[in-house]
Amino acid sequence: MFIGRDRELNTLQELYEKDGFGMSVIYGRRRIGKSTLIVEFLKDKKSIFYTATKVGKEKNLELFSKQVLTVLDPAFEDAVFSSVEAVFDIITQKMPDEKLILVIDELPYWAEKDEALLSVMQKYIDTKWNQKNLMIILCGSALSFMENKVLSEKSPLFGRRDSQIRLETFSYREAALFVPDYSVEDKAICYGITGGVAKYLSLIDGGKSLDDNIKKLFFRPDGYLYDETRNLLTQEFSDITLVNNVIEQVASGENTVNGIAGKVGEKEPTVLYTLEKLIRVGLVEKKKCLTEEKNKKKTQYVLKDYMFKFWYDFIPKAHSVIEMGQGDLYYEKAVKPKLHSFMGSIFEEMCRYYTLEQGIQGRFDSFLTQVGSWWGVEQVENQIGERVQQSADIDVLAISETDKTAVVGECKFRNEKIDKKVYDTLLRRAGLVSGKYRVTKYLFFSLSGYTDWFRANENRDTVLFSLDDLYA
Repeated sequence: MFIGRDRELNTLQELYEKDGFGMSVIYGRRRIGKSTLIVEFLKDKKSIFYTATKVGKEKNLELFSKQVLTVLDPAFEDAVFSSVEAVFDIITQKMPDEKLILVIDELPYWAEKDEALLSVMQKYIDTKWNQKNLMIILCGSALSFMENKVLSEKSPLFGRRDSQIRLETFSYREAALFVPDYSVEDKAICYGITGGVAKYLSLIDGGKSLDDNIKKLFFRPDGYLYDETRNLLTQEFSDITLVNNVIEQVASGENTVNGIAGKVGEKEPTVLYTLEKLIRVGLVEKKKCLTEEKNKKKTQYVLKDYMFKFWYDFIPKAHSVIEMGQGDLYYEKAVKPKLHSFMGSIFEEMCRYYTLEQGIQGRFDSFLTQVGSWWGVEQVENQIGERVQQSADIDVLAISETDKTAVVGECKFRNEKIDKKVYDTLLRRAGLVSGKYRVTKYLFFSLSGYTDWFRANENRDTVLFSLDDLYA
């Protein structure tokens, strides 16, 4: 069953319905669902679908030409071509009256070994295909290649595309469509362990409990996700030792270049280069403190891929136990009790997404257009009356540049109710936000609800949310 991606399908359909030539570029990290999206779009349409592989220029040409002839001239499907121009000529000559869609999936595998491929394609688009009833879809997982070689101004194909789609992970609400019968708590955790990645979500059996799915996927030697991180890193990097070490540190909470370099025993430029590569493949993101984006000291590197976060939190410590066949027991004793703690930062991101989604619509009496978090230090009074400095953070900070207002929020994915102490802390820290924003609302997001104090002290500036509200 195909789930979601309505916006992307509509974009492709609009291009398909346009008369004449059109081209779309689709890219995104591995396992995100690019090929599945294209296959769904191609249903009931005349198409040539070729997936390039790491077999070199000549073999890709051979396999591509066979696929072209299978669709356009089956009687000659065993013909051999000496150049891609010859195959493109066949496409030009045999073009059917109905719209034809030409898809080259995993384009970088071919184009990296055939430097002329994109230039040849540009020549045919400009001279032979621009008046044809042809739609081209170019797709790839190598983000840097797709952005630098296909989409950039330096690309031979620059200016030829009609649309581009960078396919991202599913939002927490879209991910819930894969497990419609789960409780909202299990839907949230399901999102947390898969990161909203289409392939991983498709592996969840909604007819079984979440615990059973986690055990099967992560904590058994034959589990699909048991060795997935190594598989992905091997596909993306030639030497994964340093990459693995850097990810390990980021996953453990070390989020500065200096800190990571010290832990892995490498120079800062080397670590920074590795982090930038991890950002390009969608595994790490560079997080800035909202309202202080220009402050380089307030830059953090965090794992963008939640499945990687789950894996690095729990699997390395359990390899021996899992290989012995005791992974299920390890999960019950050592992992399940920590799931709420693991979900803490993920729940915060869910709440930020919800706040921006609602804020754009003006729900909080502001037209909120940016959301993030804030961190720094605050002055507080200790037990003996002394003023001391301590670290401080605000889980949710959303701002409106239009009317210079802001909302702040606190998120707790715990089996305990939010109390007055949490309320007082958020109000105090709201004062740390840049003075050019007037705080209009105080938002609280709780898995387990609120103490009676909140009901006794309701006010229009405080908004309380449950997990159910996020999925409503």
